[in-house]
Amino acid sequence: MSQVLDTSVPQSAVPFVDRRSPAGSSGTPAVERRQFTNSHEGLSPDAVELAQAIDHYKLRHRRRFITFEEMLAVMKSLGYHR
Repeated sequence: MSQVLDTSVPQSAVPFVDRRSPAGSSGTPAVERRQFTNSHEGLSPDAVELAQAIDHYKLRHRRRFITFEEMLAVMKSLGYHR
């Protein structure tokens, strides 16, 4: 009944590599991977301008999704008013 378990680590074990932290984290944001590269295709010029402004806002503020308040702020920065 008294069996001894071998808990030693073999010498040929590969060291653990933490891939969660970006390589060379110098404070600059890494390039964000996007699912849709041509998602602005077929839009009017005004809609493309708005979409690009929102994309720049999201990259600058490191946000994947924005609130309606943030979208309104982006629209106002483009000159929208009531």
